[in-house]
Amino acid sequence: MSTSSAAAYARDVRVTWWYTVASILSLQVFALVIWAVVVVLDASPLTIALYLVGAVGATASAVLLLMRYRREPLDDGDAGATHPVWPLVVAGVVFGAVTGAAVGSLMLAVALSAQALCLVRWRNGIRLRLATLLIVVIVATWIVDATRFNPDGYVAAFFGLALFIAMLPPLSATSLWWWDIVRELDRARRAEGRLAAAQERLRLAGDLHDLQGHHLQVIALQLELAEKMMGRDPEAAVEQVRAARTSVDEARRGTRDLAARFRGVPLPDELANAADLLRAAGLTVDLLVDSEAGGAPADVLGPVVRESTTNVLKHGGGGSASLSLARHEGAWVLTVENDARGAASPVGDGAGLSGIADRVGTVGGTMDATRLGDRFRLTVHVPEGVTA
Repeated sequence: MSTSSAAAYARDVRVTWWYTVASILSLQVFALVIWAVVVVLDASPLTIALYLVGAVGATASAVLLLMRYRREPLDDGDAGATHPVWPLVVAGVVFGAVTGAAVGSLMLAVALSAQALCLVRWRNGIRLRLATLLIVVIVATWIVDATRFNPDGYVAAFFGLALFIAMLPPLSATSLWWWDIVRELDRARRAEGRLAAAQERLRLAGDLHDLQGHHLQVIALQLELAEKMMGRDPEAAVEQVRAARTSVDEARRGTRDLAARFRGVPLPDELANAADLLRAAGLTVDLLVDSEAGGAPADVLGPVVRESTTNVLKHGGGGSASLSLARHEGAWVLTVENDARGAASPVGDGAGLSGIADRVGTVGGTMDATRLGDRFRLTVHVPEGVTA
């Protein structure tokens, strides 16, 4: 996949998430506002205050649950072991109960409580059964509301409003299910890219083995022949040594060409691969690449990108990073920035920064590593048109 298409796909995934969140929250807020206009507008100040507290609390709980939902891994398991989800669910249930009690609607309380449950990432197979059960419970409480708690037909008179809030939990569960599918497809796309890179490395290893194996075998035979001929025909032995030296040169040239082909990945693709690797590690990554970055010196900046990515993974300790490559005043400027909350600064021995400085210094470039609060930034300037 090309850099532009990969970046566009990642952008589409983020847009899909925000569209999902906006749909769920706007539906919930709209339902609560309409209910307030129809039911609470002429109520007592205490009723209005209770309704507002419950509605705002239920919406805030939904926002926090959605934020947690996005950070959770797709794999089954106890994802809540380090960040418990149940306090947020309990808060959503409590605020839902307050909202329903304020207007005397059991169905509203149950629907908002069910909404909190539907915003949890359940194991495979549980989500569908839970959504189905909640629909049954909501319908049952709706009937109770209409027949017992509101004998005058209160809920029945507002059939459309009740239906609107009753459909909120199953619609939220369905939206998040579709979002999980999008995430799974994105993960599969990144895994496919990593698999393609691994296959390319295996192919390169095979080519290198064949190349070196052939030349080393020829060189060994030539030197063995030279050794045998040294006593009776020194001149012929010297010719075999010269031939062996020629074979060494050919092996060196072939290895250099093979390495150049391996390093020949365009720098935009190198940056896209680095961003995919960081995202696979759970970081939120912003990638900004100049439209003409294909002309940047990949032999110089490619290893810098790989080393910087390794530093972020090993020493970052945060949850976000940004990669950018731009042309400025006759130089290519590579910037790698990440948060390093609670982690040691990567500046120092073993961080690979001295190697980066040496590499870019040989071509007249510069490197600057700075810490800005909890952010670490690496900036590399390399003149245009340089080669390794």
